[in-house]
Amino acid sequence: MSYGLTIRQDGALDFVSLGALIHRLDPGVIPFRKASECAIHVSGGEFNCAANLADCFGLKTGIASAMVNYPIGDLIHERVRAMGVKPFYKRFEHDGVTGPNMATVYSDRGQGVRGPVVFYNRSNEAAARLKPGDFNWGEIFGGGCRWFHSGGIFAALSPTTSQVIIEGMKAAKAQGAVVSFDLNFRAKLWKVFGGADKAVEIMRQIVDNVDVLVGNEEDLQLGLGIPGPEVEKHGKLDPSMFFGMIEGVTSKFPNLKVLATTLREVHTTNRHSWSAVAWIDGKTYQAPQCELDVLDRVGGGDGFASGLIYGMLTGATPEEALRLGWAHGALLTSFPGDTTMASLDQVKAFGNARIQR
Repeated sequence: MSYGLTIRQDGALDFVSLGALIHRLDPGVIPFRKASECAIHVSGGEFNCAANLADCFGLKTGIASAMVNYPIGDLIHERVRAMGVKPFYKRFEHDGVTGPNMATVYSDRGQGVRGPVVFYNRSNEAAARLKPGDFNWGEIFGGGCRWFHSGGIFAALSPTTSQVIIEGMKAAKAQGAVVSFDLNFRAKLWKVFGGADKAVEIMRQIVDNVDVLVGNEEDLQLGLGIPGPEVEKHGKLDPSMFFGMIEGVTSKFPNLKVLATTLREVHTTNRHSWSAVAWIDGKTYQAPQCELDVLDRVGGGDGFASGLIYGMLTGATPEEALRLGWAHGALLTSFPGDTTMASLDQVKAFGNARIQR
């Protein structure tokens, strides 16, 4: 399947992502104000996709990111390697007091009627210091790369990170890679690092270089400034809102060949209705709807993107690729942490929860 794209059949790396590596402190169902202990998850939207594609789907993946030489950096690096991802680091030295730091995300899981709470400490974050010229793209892509990916969280970190994304995208395209981007609009980040107007300005510059775009209606409106309906006035599982915005997006960005997103209706913290939709080379597709018993919702969107990309890289039909993303994203919500613990067999068998003997 071409999806309207030219997808390389060879390459030393199937997938390379560019973004910030972070560690997430998770006290489980206990709110932080009452917490006495936390689990540590290694994450980052871009890394999550590389980790999922390596660990579950068996692809050869890499991550270009900042790394600080101190114990938190060592912890994060160990998890990168454990997930089977090849690292390409711009290294920084820690001064022993103020940084630079590997960012911390704090996120309890909530429970029932009490929603999860997420907040950040990205003070003096090493990834925000990344600038054009920090990565040797010729070396990273030297053996060939089939797919390059980044996201809107990394783009929001500083005035230079978006320029690194564009630099990486152009280098990836020059050697034949498909380029994808997850809008991942985060109001808290953009409020600090430029505001709503700056977000649209930066995101539009990036999306001019993109083939495959992941993002929901709110991402398209707030991240790209594309007019659309008020999200809260429509059912969250209604695909017409997303499909209704496609013409406005593709007329402004004719380079886009694929747009996709998850559909999620949150009934309680632990009970979600789940589906996914995609516009692929002029045609629309919708995954089935299912009910999820959610353990940890963080990373579900990255799980979806990973499965979709795997399907496209391996020649699945558009329906199959969308369903792989939908199934993997759903499974990811059943595991603690941000990255996959699923097997490919589980993804393909999703919907049949009989015991595996």
